[in-house]
Amino acid sequence: MSTRKPTILDNEAADFDYKLKETTGSLLVADSFASEVKGKKGLSRILKATGYSIDGFKAAYKYEAAFRQVIWLNFLLLIVLIFMPFAIYIKMLLLIVSFLSLIVELFNTGIEACVDHTSTEQHPLAKIAKDVGSAAQFLALLLLFVLWLMALFNVL
Repeated sequence: MSTRKPTILDNEAADFDYKLKETTGSLLVADSFASEVKGKKGLSRILKATGYSIDGFKAAYKYEAAFRQVIWLNFLLLIVLIFMPFAIYIKMLLLIVSFLSLIVELFNTGIEACVDHTSTEQHPLAKIAKDVGSAAQFLALLLLFVLWLMALFNVL
């Protein structure tokens, strides 16, 4: 377990009224930092969160070629899925795995953005983080491919 003390990263963060509490050891954490910053509850919070999600989709589509490729691949697969004579449970499974590949790509994009934000220098840990995200996406796409093959061979 790390005993590092958190540091304030910039002047903007210093403007917030932190309520620090001690946790295990000497680690100090901000008490309810996220809720203080967001300050929204109920329907207002849901609407704000929806806006943030839309912003996330837009950013991923605009800045990440891999996300665009996975979106278009799954769009084409969805069109094929509509017209294929698969049983409903097969269609549901293929739809789920399509969404899974999109979700994993969004996580991978987020990991890459965080690593690049931290530093653009080459570092072994940065490489591991990016490679592991890529490996997760590879497995999601492999699963998509295998399930589609199984479904197609079942129809033939």
